[in-house]
Amino acid sequence: MSTKCQATSAFQAQDLAPPDVQFDVTRRFLADNDDNKINLGQGTYRDENGRPWVLPSVKMAKASLDEFNHEYLPILGFQPFRDEASRLLYKGTRALNEDTIASCQSLSGSGALLLVTLALKKLQSAPDTIYITDPTWVNHHLMFSIIGYKVEILPCYRDGAFDFDAYTASLRQAKAGSPVVLHTCAHNPTGCDPTKEQWKLIGSIIKENKLFPIFDSAYLGFNSGSFDEDAWPIRYFMEVLSVELAVCLSMAKSMGLYGERIGLVSFATLARESSQIAESVLQSVQRSTITAPPAYGARVATAVLSTPSIREQWQKDLVTMSSRIRLMRKRAYEELVRLQTPGDWSCIINQTGMFAFLGISKTQIKHLERKHHIFMVETSRLSIAGLNEHNVRRFAEALDETVRHVR
Repeated sequence: MSTKCQATSAFQAQDLAPPDVQFDVTRRFLADNDDNKINLGQGTYRDENGRPWVLPSVKMAKASLDEFNHEYLPILGFQPFRDEASRLLYKGTRALNEDTIASCQSLSGSGALLLVTLALKKLQSAPDTIYITDPTWVNHHLMFSIIGYKVEILPCYRDGAFDFDAYTASLRQAKAGSPVVLHTCAHNPTGCDPTKEQWKLIGSIIKENKLFPIFDSAYLGFNSGSFDEDAWPIRYFMEVLSVELAVCLSMAKSMGLYGERIGLVSFATLARESSQIAESVLQSVQRSTITAPPAYGARVATAVLSTPSIREQWQKDLVTMSSRIRLMRKRAYEELVRLQTPGDWSCIINQTGMFAFLGISKTQIKHLERKHHIFMVETSRLSIAGLNEHNVRRFAEALDETVRHVR
């Protein structure tokens, strides 16, 4: 009698990883056959007809590109893009004038966060703790914990607004030398940002406690319509507080280059020698992960930033997107007021950026999906960009019915 040997898989002992909460919303939305379904989960801009929008400036940039080959870029990325993005980000700062900036092209904002935290593991005496807001972008905790950080939270939200007292009280207790992730503007998921005066105190605590600020900057220009206005906290920390910092810049939202994955990670240091060390470490961690970043989107972004007529159009495009989002906030709020929907919905117009944070329950969110075919993340974060004049009234009526009848 023969005995068969049963093979053992290396993956047998591992449980199935849960689906990503944000991407799973899109999966369920695409599987829904209702003609009036609304996707408020995906963080991508949509025009007034609910369609993806290719920015006019991006169309101009693509048309302006000459023939080019498809060879690998250098490890640090497309030099003209790095130069133009650094000039845009650090305009008027000593770091730019004195050439104390280290930069590396990244796979959008996610790649920038990965590179900066891997680099800090090498640059510092291996800080074991990183601080993020609670709530925050869903990928922060996952990414940093996989890298090996102990992730600590700083509460930042209460009753539809930024909880300045709770945030600063926790920040004061942070372990010296640790990195702290700051949402430069349009906080994801709450849309609740510090005021400039609050930023000043936050900066003073960070400097006093010798923390290392990482500015997660996915929405510069997209939030207010002005890149310079949205970048104010970064430049304040550099120019007034004279602290070293990192910036993780994404061009996904501000140029609509979602699938091109174009971003920049940079360190603003206090000395040329420090920037050279930082750039060498960025090169090392880039090589150990993806080796070389993508070229086409970098060329498009460079053409937008370096061509005066295209850059002027881009500035108009930023105003177009940010203005439509503000209008949709106003329209959603007006509809809820008209319906006399129970609760205070002023958070919708007081919050900023792409997302609103409603504070409704998971049960109510499931009801909106099952009965009304309205999809959003289970945290109650919704993308305002998914609303338009064709669906905003139906959204408000569905939300009104839900909060009246579902607890």
